Amino acid sequence: MTSTRKQNRMGNHVDVIVVGGGPAGLICAGRAAQRGRRVLLLERSNKPALKLGITGKGRCNLTNNCDRDAFLAAVKTNGRFLYSAFSAFSPQDVIRFFEGLGVPLKTERGGRVFPASDKAGEIVRALVGYARASGVKIKQERATRLLIEDGKIAGVAGQSGQEYRADSVVIATGGLSYPRTGSAGDGYILAEQAGHTIIPTRASLVPIVTREKWPAKAMGLSLKNVTLSLRRQGDARPVFEEMGEMLFAHFGVSGPLVLSASAHITGEASDYFLFIDLKPALTHQQLDARILRDFSKQQNRDFGNSLGGLLPAGLVSPVVLLSGISPTVKVHQVTRQERGRLVDLLKGLTLRVRELRPVEEAVVTAGGVCVKGVHPGRMESRVVSGLYFAGEVLDLDAYTGGFNLQIAFCTGWVVGESI
Repeated sequence: MTSTRKQNRMGNHVDVIVVGGGPAGLICAGRAAQRGRRVLLLERSNKPALKLGITGKGRCNLTNNCDRDAFLAAVKTNGRFLYSAFSAFSPQDVIRFFEGLGVPLKTERGGRVFPASDKAGEIVRALVGYARASGVKIKQERATRLLIEDGKIAGVAGQSGQEYRADSVVIATGGLSYPRTGSAGDGYILAEQAGHTIIPTRASLVPIVTREKWPAKAMGLSLKNVTLSLRRQGDARPVFEEMGEMLFAHFGVSGPLVLSASAHITGEASDYFLFIDLKPALTHQQLDARILRDFSKQQNRDFGNSLGGLLPAGLVSPVVLLSGISPTVKVHQVTRQERGRLVDLLKGLTLRVRELRPVEEAVVTAGGVCVKGVHPGRMESRVVSGLYFAGEVLDLDAYTGGFNLQIAFCTGWVVGESI
């Protein structure tokens, strides 16, 4: 009796093996099982969807309630590849899916969709529960090798030494970000084994390290309703500009605005500058008038102690230092020229980019399996029959706002429907 027949008799042969228990893998496995397929999901960590549970600062921005054009505009790489997947499982479908699983949702600024409870754990439990209830068997195992016979997929080999046989295999292992959650690049190795091209990976949506050290003094300070611009050295126009929220860290800056800006950094990161407009609602003239009013109320106060009504406490010391105005000079002695420099500073606080934080800290990985080798209508390999891809392992990445999870859900759903 051949080894394959022995495994069949032992019950090791299934219809579908999904490698990776993240959002793409779970929704794919659940949908395939709903359609009557025998599905085994292999997840290397002891808990599925660990990364999903920490997204959005633990709130889980699971999609963006937008139309197709807005979605594709937010996909930075290979957006056209997702036409079919978006049509098959749109953000509105994602919303109906989770609400159908008993998770109330809410839509916030910019179309961002969150669980009403602001707890990512609800999304994780609903998704894992969906897969299990649909009949998916989840096993802790790391897939180390694809089994390919006569140009067709035959299963995978596990780190335990066991072989798992199947008619179809789905690689949904994620990228390289947050490796402690199981995203360690395994999918790229498996895809290369099958003959697929891997576009070099890099961090996308990642905090930025600045050359300046003063952000460490404001560490933990969150700024809201500021405008952040990113410019390349020598360019007059910004490559990114948006109003929103950011925060200071010991290494530089982070937060939603910074993560979005980082996606626009190509080539040498040190060629870029960040400009923060701390008072975007005010013109230069209006801000100057506001400062004059504040100064008139505290004429005998030292300049170093006069900005508390204008700035958060964590920024006062850095701004005073950067203004070049003596902190001990009385505010009534501050000259018009000095006040003009202060206004310029507040309307364009400049930080020089040194580098991006490591890919392990990125929200999402850019690069991955080249989509030219994948059929966009069903996410099946054009190289090996029966091999499918879903989620971040593909060369697809988008800006912040729920778009990357939407990619995971819609590509996973397409595979679950097609397989």
